[in-house]
Amino acid sequence: MTLEEMTVQRDALLAARYRGVRTVETDGRRVTYATDAEMVAALTDLERRIAAANEGGRRRRILTSASKGL
Repeated sequence: MTLEEMTVQRDALLAARYRGVRTVETDGRRVTYATDAEMVAALTDLERRIAAANEGGRRRRILTSASKGL
C-alpha cells in the first residue's frame, strides 16, 4: 500500500468517525466497524504505517552502557 493510499484511507476513516458512521468506503471497498474501538485501532495502525513511510524506515537505536567506576 502506498503512502497516498494510506493517507486517503486515514482521511476517510477520520471523516466517517467524526460523522458517527461506522461504514467506510474507499476504492470501491466497504468496511463496517463494529465499535468505535475498532475504528481507533485501524486509525492507530494507519498512523503508525504513515509515520514509518515518512521516515523512510529509519529506526532509532539507543545504546546504553554502565560501569562501576572502578
